[in-house]
Amino acid sequence: MTQRWTATGLSQDLPKAVAMAGHWQGHDLAVWRSASGRLQAWNDRCPHRGMRLSHGFVRGETLACIYHGWVYGADGGCKHIPAHPALTPPATIRVAAFACVEQDGVIWVAPAETVGAPVALRGLQPLRSISLTCDVVAVRLAEPALSGDDVLRGLVQIGGQACEVCLLVQHGASGLTLHALCAVGADRIAASRWLEDLRRRAERKGAA
Repeated sequence: MTQRWTATGLSQDLPKAVAMAGHWQGHDLAVWRSASGRLQAWNDRCPHRGMRLSHGFVRGETLACIYHGWVYGADGGCKHIPAHPALTPPATIRVAAFACVEQDGVIWVAPAETVGAPVALRGLQPLRSISLTCDVVAVRLAEPALSGDDVLRGLVQIGGQACEVCLLVQHGASGLTLHALCAVGADRIAASRWLEDLRRRAERKGAA
């Protein structure tokens, strides 16, 4: 596996005490924010029966599986098994954890041993995330002003004005998710409309 940071969501889309699904190079993740605001990114499978932990419930600083209620602490270890309340769960019952940080309004994940920081995105503000049924090549064909692979950047025309945009690429089984940012002070409504139009143009290029 290549050790690199990948955007898996925008901070604005993950409030406190909520879990959501994420991805890293083909790995399904449960990304969740505790009641105090702490972020975690784990393998999206409960060690008990394999239920997706991204469907679970955040309770304080723990995440509980929706299936049988097994509770996992911030270190990924199982803390409580409702069917055996007197049992201290073995330390071997543990969810594999990924590194997870917030920077510039973006949630980034990488393997636990990754060092360094994600790419800096100063001067940009988070816009929204969209899914596309095409590849990065189709996105670049639809908007030649954008360049890059996993981080697409460039000056595009939005509402008759040149605006810097950045699209952080998250690869999925059936296409892409783009986590979009635009220049601070840009018209967010116009930028969102541009993003929707880009999706239509890119998917047409991908289907051609």
